[in-house]
Amino acid sequence: MDFSKDLICENLTAEEGVLYFAGQNTAALAQKYGTPLYLMDEDRIRQQARVYHDTLQECFGEKGHALYASKACSFKRMYAIMAEEGLGVDVVSAGEIATAYKAGFPMENAYFHSSNKTDADVAYAMDCGVGTFVVDHPEELTAINAVAGEKGVVQPVMLRITPGIDCHTYEAVNTGKVDSKFGSAIVTGDASRITAQALSLPNVKLCGFHCHIGSQVFDSSVYIATVDVMVDFLKDMLDTHGYAAEKLDIGGGYGVRYIACEPTIDIAASIREVAAYMKKKVAAVGIEMPHVYMEPGRSIVADAGLTLYTVGAVKKIEGYKNYVSVDGGMTDNPRFALYGAPYTVLPATRLGADRDMTADVVGRCCESGDIIQPDVALPGDMTRGELLAVLTTGAYHYSMASNYNRIPRPPVVMLRDGESYVAVRRETLEDILALDE
Repeated sequence: MDFSKDLICENLTAEEGVLYFAGQNTAALAQKYGTPLYLMDEDRIRQQARVYHDTLQECFGEKGHALYASKACSFKRMYAIMAEEGLGVDVVSAGEIATAYKAGFPMENAYFHSSNKTDADVAYAMDCGVGTFVVDHPEELTAINAVAGEKGVVQPVMLRITPGIDCHTYEAVNTGKVDSKFGSAIVTGDASRITAQALSLPNVKLCGFHCHIGSQVFDSSVYIATVDVMVDFLKDMLDTHGYAAEKLDIGGGYGVRYIACEPTIDIAASIREVAAYMKKKVAAVGIEMPHVYMEPGRSIVADAGLTLYTVGAVKKIEGYKNYVSVDGGMTDNPRFALYGAPYTVLPATRLGADRDMTADVVGRCCESGDIIQPDVALPGDMTRGELLAVLTTGAYHYSMASNYNRIPRPPVVMLRDGESYVAVRRETLEDILALDE
């Protein structure tokens, strides 16, 4: 059987029917670390981070900046890698702030997002030295001003603006429309009003504007449309409020391949195309070029991840349906349950075998929606103890994992230069019980 089309990521190879990831034997890794197992290719993470960092610097010089959207995958080692590669980070909770801080990340390069920061979150972020807050709404701006006043500091902020662009992705990850839960809309006048509010407050310093139009974007035209709207907005704020924005963040969201029919993106070429348009637009409206930020997450870590499972049962309901149950599920990958997300699932040690059975690959939870992927082609003689690999699981897997059914979360094992090491240890039953009184 020709399985080459299934090797959808450039860090996947095969030898004698066994899947290799980042140059390492997945069966040997499963034997060493157990399953379920998150694998992360550190070399691929660094490669993708450099694409953003280097291309933005090429296009904008010292005004080009990349921020890693750490909600995609957050643990201490990830922040250390981003610091080493020269990226800033955005963080969305006290937990992510604490992780970055404990990892020794330079917090002046951290940007604090979230559509509902509590007063405790705000105070903690200031105590940790978070450089910039990205403000979602007027009440939050008032709260930040109050806490900063109590601490005797002036807190730099950016305002999240809703440009009114529909990027045609999953509805759950579409964030740029006028009626999005995020940000202040331009078309309603809310964006102008919150700008005036920020400029009037004594304990905040307005540094610029942020926007984000969604995820799984495969077309540069979406970013060009965003730049068009946002540069016009910058000009309007200069004319209306006399405010010249120092920074403009145009978001992240480039797509990745989960299945063979999805396209690949030349991210560097796309950034160059967007940058060329932005330079022309800025010149046309007659404003100074701001510092330009992008905040990739998924496109840095997604195909740097792979999950291994051990088959527990093969259930064949003759004339109806087949199920292959694995030792993980929606606790370590909730994305099919949430979005109906597509995945490539492979028999990791029998890539060349005939796949003459169609089955739903399902998890171990007591939940009918605990599905990794429906209608997967697998060998008809698959049995208990075999190894399955799910590709492109580096983003929104470990970070969204749960303990539903009191199931411990898998470890994260990093692969680098032919070696492997544990970045996050496997949870134990004792960990599950640790908070119980």
